[in-house]
Amino acid sequence: MPATDYQGASASFTTFGRSILSIRSRDQVHSMESSHEGTSQELELEAFQKQVAEGFNDLASADSDQLLSIPWIRKLLDVFLSCQEQFRSILFKNKGCLNKSPMDRYITEYFERSLKALDVCNAIRDGIELIRQWQKQLEIVYYALDNQRSIGEGQIRRSMKALIDLAIGMLDEKESNSSFAHRNRSFGRNNAQKDHNSLGQFRSLSWSVSRNWSAAKQLQAIGQNLVAPKTNEIIATNGLAVAVFTMSYVLYFVMWALVAAIPCQDRGLQMHFHVTRQFIWGAPLLSLHERILEESRKRERRNATGLLKEIRQIEKCARHMNELTDTIHFPLSEEKEGEVKQRVQELGQVYYGLKDGLDPLERQVRQVFHRIVRSRTEGLNSIG
Repeated sequence: MPATDYQGASASFTTFGRSILSIRSRDQVHSMESSHEGTSQELELEAFQKQVAEGFNDLASADSDQLLSIPWIRKLLDVFLSCQEQFRSILFKNKGCLNKSPMDRYITEYFERSLKALDVCNAIRDGIELIRQWQKQLEIVYYALDNQRSIGEGQIRRSMKALIDLAIGMLDEKESNSSFAHRNRSFGRNNAQKDHNSLGQFRSLSWSVSRNWSAAKQLQAIGQNLVAPKTNEIIATNGLAVAVFTMSYVLYFVMWALVAAIPCQDRGLQMHFHVTRQFIWGAPLLSLHERILEESRKRERRNATGLLKEIRQIEKCARHMNELTDTIHFPLSEEKEGEVKQRVQELGQVYYGLKDGLDPLERQVRQVFHRIVRSRTEGLNSIG
């Protein structure tokens, strides 16, 4: 749905928010200075709503080829980081209100949700590492067959072994959906000790989740009791409860989208999003939710390890290369060698896309992790 389709829903919440804040203003006696401060806060809260809406409108404008690609996921995380920073500023300016009822309950619940989101970040980091292992198998195929004056039997055998390891690894992930350490057994059987050591070093960074951890249950916990504040609560918190609810929903959706895209344990996606279209960011968020669910329902995606576009490209390239190598006989004809080189170029595009995209994505997930930790620490110190 184009971004312009959402504009009809934008006026209702803006008007709603202003009316609530004006009720609060009429019910209290203000000096000129406090009225000015109230207006500044109102404008800041409204600006935050617009910022969230603009971010999700931009994300919703992506076409089907862009949605759930690495660049789109990075843009999603950019939106989160931008919203998080603005939300942090709002909390800092109003830290004297955070320990007053009912604001203390809203902010405490938000920090509990953010704590659960840290585990999701850990699991996503594991998933990115898993995709990186698949990338290494593509690398073996690519460098075995690319820029060869003539393709010999040895290069084909090496490529076929890497493709088999890749296929087993991806199938193992689909079937077992177990912990990362268990999944990693499918890669490089001849280098099992080396893989084990590198995995142990990776786990020492305190990213990985436990073996019985469930992404679906974690998402349910993040979304539990996530409902819009009542009118009296909005008045009592001078509108701050709306900002907390909004940021909670941004957190919830971003974590859900990451789980949808990246391989992780027990990826249940059937989460309910109960946000009304009164909120100017509600329509684009709900549209994205529905589009991602539609993608997961496609026949070829139902048992996918993740909906990330690049994972589908890995599967497609590997399947084409496997089909091609099964028909190869030596010596290679000129026509067959040309066909192999064409497939290798297609595989190379996928390989370089992953090579260029996974590291920045991982750094961004780390940034989200640390930003959540910092915001939570500052907030908890404020409410003492």
